[in-house]
Amino acid sequence: MPSISGIADLTFIVLTKNEEDNLPACLQSVHGWVKEIFIVDSGSTDSSLSIAEEYGAKIFTHVFESHSKQWNWALHNLPIGTDWVLALDADQRVTPELAQEIVDFINGPSSAKVDGCFIKRRQIFRGKWIKHGGYYPKYLLKIFRLSKVWIDETDLVDHHFRVNGNTLKLRNDISEDNQNEADISMWIEKHNRYAALQALEENRSSMKVTGPGAEASFWGTPDQKVLWQKSVWSKLPLYLRPFIYFTQRYFFKLGFLDGKEGFIFHFLQAFWYRLLVDIKLDELRHKKVLELNDTSSKQAAAKRISNKA
Repeated sequence: MPSISGIADLTFIVLTKNEEDNLPACLQSVHGWVKEIFIVDSGSTDSSLSIAEEYGAKIFTHVFESHSKQWNWALHNLPIGTDWVLALDADQRVTPELAQEIVDFINGPSSAKVDGCFIKRRQIFRGKWIKHGGYYPKYLLKIFRLSKVWIDETDLVDHHFRVNGNTLKLRNDISEDNQNEADISMWIEKHNRYAALQALEENRSSMKVTGPGAEASFWGTPDQKVLWQKSVWSKLPLYLRPFIYFTQRYFFKLGFLDGKEGFIFHFLQAFWYRLLVDIKLDELRHKKVLELNDTSSKQAAAKRISNKA
């Protein structure tokens, strides 16, 4: 990795569990230019912790419930000594260009007017950069002031850092390349679990995200735009919306230009996964209807008995 000029006054945090295939590249990408590295582990049985020690990371352990709850615990319990935090997943790496940009930003005067930074994610799938299909650039809020950040713990699948204040978009990228999913069966197994959680989350239709920066808006921040898209998505018919989404991404947003690996990714992520969510969501709704009907029948029977008495 090219030499980075300067050290940013920020803390780097990453969550781990059996991340020995991802962690070296992740930690190498931040080593030497961040003030401190924290690892929050939830029971690794591989060499993740010894890898973390090699990079001088401070290791903490906490039982995992969900990503959002684990991040909330980390931000409220780690001995973070800087105003700024960089929070990545173990399969993400900071490009050298982004590292220098972060150092210059954190140590420069412009940071005084900002409370959070969105960074472009460069998704790598089976060795292929997924550039098309609307999947790049995907902006994620990954740098924030500790005093301004908050997380919605009702998120069961994804986690979103939100800030009460001003944000900006950085120019350069993080790269996401999950080596644990090199075997496609691992990708499918993980997304099968995620589909169940996604369906459960969507089934809780009354649970709305509230708080600073969580307003749905087509013209707002990247996260506010995602909330707006989710509100539109929730109104589309089940089973039809995966077809619409895949067609839009693969054809209208040129996903076919990503080649063979791109077809596999867009088909699985935009169609197969979304269809699986719809199936599981339909099952949850059907179960709820049956439970309501059963409750109504029992109440009606109880009323008849009461009237006879």
